[in-house]
Amino acid sequence: MDMNSKLEAITKDTAEIIELDELKELMGRDKKTAYVGFEPSGKIHLGHALTIKKMKALQDAGFKIKIFIANLHAFLNGKGTMEELKETSDYNIKCFKALGLNEDTTEFVLGSERLTFDYISQVFEIAKDTTIARAQRSMAQISRGETHNVAEALYPIMQVYDIHDLNADVAVGGMEQRKIHMLAREVLPKVGFQAPVCIHIPLIHGTDGSDKMSSSKGNFIAIDDEPKVIKDKVNKSFCPTGVTEDNPVIEMAHYYIFDTHEKMLIERPEKFGGNLEVSEEELLKIYENEELHPMDLKNTVSKYLIEKFEPAREYMANN
Repeated sequence: MDMNSKLEAITKDTAEIIELDELKELMGRDKKTAYVGFEPSGKIHLGHALTIKKMKALQDAGFKIKIFIANLHAFLNGKGTMEELKETSDYNIKCFKALGLNEDTTEFVLGSERLTFDYISQVFEIAKDTTIARAQRSMAQISRGETHNVAEALYPIMQVYDIHDLNADVAVGGMEQRKIHMLAREVLPKVGFQAPVCIHIPLIHGTDGSDKMSSSKGNFIAIDDEPKVIKDKVNKSFCPTGVTEDNPVIEMAHYYIFDTHEKMLIERPEKFGGNLEVSEEELLKIYENEELHPMDLKNTVSKYLIEKFEPAREYMANN
């Protein structure tokens, strides 16, 4: 794969890259590292998998990958006790491995293992250059609940330092991470460290049509869900007739079918029009024109998703 193809794979389906020229310069280096952080989550779902796809593209472009399991941050965010989060972290690491990252160039890092005196000292240095208001704004899309506490202000400052502490040239995350990443680009140079390139991934809608797929909301499809569960969840998904924008089932087709298939085969009885083989552009057109029933779309998407995540299910069952 040449450099342009690698760059295209990295930039595809991103919400934004800050800055693209900096990324191009990084790609010419022999040694380069990309990091993404995840709070330990009950289930790893399609939203997480989209981010891991981007990490695989970066890996294919020669980046060392660091997956940061932010158990300490999750504790500050009220996600459970450290003992509970350790169990969830182990499960999440197994899920990320199941998604096919090359384990030779992937490092999994547990946040609590990096808690040293030097780490705390550097967090304090960054805290001196960060206002409480700025820290709280950074947490607007991440914090649980409406009660603001000191932990909420510490969280983004720790995450900013994590980027340097992990020697990350690139920070990857969903759009909810944007304000923290911008804080990192502003503050890290003030304390003598490199500002990261930031790659932001779109947020996938929940199966209920809400703005974000989330294990805590129960509106997700997990990467290790059994075929029947996937089919049931897709069948129950929000999928208004004739509407393609903000339609989670259309999104699933975009990110998890048309990423590797030029055409999608829709199987249906002759009395309902017979089989169709369509490109993504053709799918959007016939769905907007109400020439395709939502249930036919759902049946097709669930079939492809079941096939797509079969290797992940097998890995989880055998490891």
